[in-house]
Amino acid sequence: MRVLSALVITVVLLGSIGNAEAQCEPDGDVQFTCGPISPEDLVPVPDSPWVIVSSMEDDGYLSVIDSRDHSSELLFPTANSRSEHDRQRYPSCPGMTVDGFRPHGVSLQSRSNGVHELYVVRHGQREAIEIFQVEIGRSTPTITWIGCAVAPAELGLNAVVPLPEGGFAATSPRTNDVWEWQTGSGWTLVPGSTGIGPNGLEVSPDGRWLYVAGYRGQLVTRLSRGITPVVKETVPIGFNVDNVHWASDGTLLAAGHTAPTDTRVGECMREGICGGITSRVARVDTDAMTSREFFTYPTNDHLILGTAAIQVGEEIWVGGIAGGVRIARIQVPWR
Repeated sequence: MRVLSALVITVVLLGSIGNAEAQCEPDGDVQFTCGPISPEDLVPVPDSPWVIVSSMEDDGYLSVIDSRDHSSELLFPTANSRSEHDRQRYPSCPGMTVDGFRPHGVSLQSRSNGVHELYVVRHGQREAIEIFQVEIGRSTPTITWIGCAVAPAELGLNAVVPLPEGGFAATSPRTNDVWEWQTGSGWTLVPGSTGIGPNGLEVSPDGRWLYVAGYRGQLVTRLSRGITPVVKETVPIGFNVDNVHWASDGTLLAAGHTAPTDTRVGECMREGICGGITSRVARVDTDAMTSREFFTYPTNDHLILGTAAIQVGEEIWVGGIAGGVRIARIQVPWR
């Protein structure tokens, strides 16, 4: 069944790629990249043309897009998924599994010599953070599973970021807080994060601040790490913030959506009733704690339910869910 699942995903993905020209006609100034189904979160690989995409459709998968020609290829799981368990860093991880993968948030930590570590929120067969080694060569990147951290039963994870000193932080909308994980101490609650309404997550380069996307609160919270008393500041965004990611100039891209009713997002995901939803992206100045929206796109066959925005070269890419097969692309508006 594992091999069959991987083959089915490959056929679906390659079918989408084969029809890319027919599917990906532009809409005014908005261009599109097609292929991955429900591209919930995106992460660019530094100093390369590659963008890794997390797709939650069915059992879910990771794929990679070449930003030069916008072709896509399946990364994980595949029929020959590679595993090199780092038991020193992840001693309690039970091992690699490919069934019921269902990836959610993704984040990347750069290493030397074209080697990076990819952190993935995983639902499905287990609630965990899965860690992969990504190597950039002359052709498509290769991915190797190296470990995991299984979440406590009460947590329901959404986003993850690696921390500069090691380990990672992750949001848990189910328990309405943020958690950190380290090899020696395991999972610990982040002070000051209780009741913060978390969804997406980023960390400052020096590790002193977490930036938490507040979905229902429609805001971004800057939360201190290692400071007593805890420092918290918020900036209103004006829409339901799903994910946050750094732009190349050090500002933060906050992406999400608005809906006409409290039930419409659920109706869109479960039943395809998506009328009135608008995908949105704002740019947050984390020094001044100010925000300005620059992308507003009403739901149609091109983009259904926006969830994440990243910068890829001179473009902003916007991913979404609810069965969509397109990633929107616009020119960086502040250059």
